[in-house]
Amino acid sequence: MSNGTDKGKVIAGVFIGMVLGITLSGGVAWYMLKKNPTVFLTAEQSKPAPQVATVPALVPAIAPPLAASGVEPKQHFEFYKELTEKSDGTTNSGNAKGPVPVKQFLAPPSAATKGVYYVQAGSFQNVGDAEKLKAKLALSGFEAGLQTVNIPDKGIWHRVRLGPYDSNEAGKTIAALKQNGITATQQRAQ
Repeated sequence: MSNGTDKGKVIAGVFIGMVLGITLSGGVAWYMLKKNPTVFLTAEQSKPAPQVATVPALVPAIAPPLAASGVEPKQHFEFYKELTEKSDGTTNSGNAKGPVPVKQFLAPPSAATKGVYYVQAGSFQNVGDAEKLKAKLALSGFEAGLQTVNIPDKGIWHRVRLGPYDSNEAGKTIAALKQNGITATQQRAQ
């Protein structure tokens, strides 16, 4: 008879242990949710909700009191978004079937461009390659632009350029790019 009583005690002990374990884990989960409500959300669930189009209308109403108090609101940059935007404000979806028109970053040539130079870091037929180099330059601290040109008998090319600079600044920029492993050339503005 003692064998059956021992078996009942073991089953009761296992049951009590399971109840205590579940209660303890529930208490820990509740405590963690109270401290940080997003702790159990997946990466997709924790993304902020998209902004509503009417939000910019509220900003002018808030901005004057901040400006009057001498406190300036901080700018918020999303790095991944900045790198994928083109100079005309559109984004690159990566599924383009041909050359993507890109607004010219560089000013049109004029008579005053005699001593003006640009530093060309690369020229590519594939706009994606040009965007990658532009992103690499951004990571190195250089602001570059894309210039799309149609070269007779060669097709459309996408130039990655920095500038405009005077001759001395262009030389310093080329040296700085070389230290970052990027070969560039100085070109006179035309």
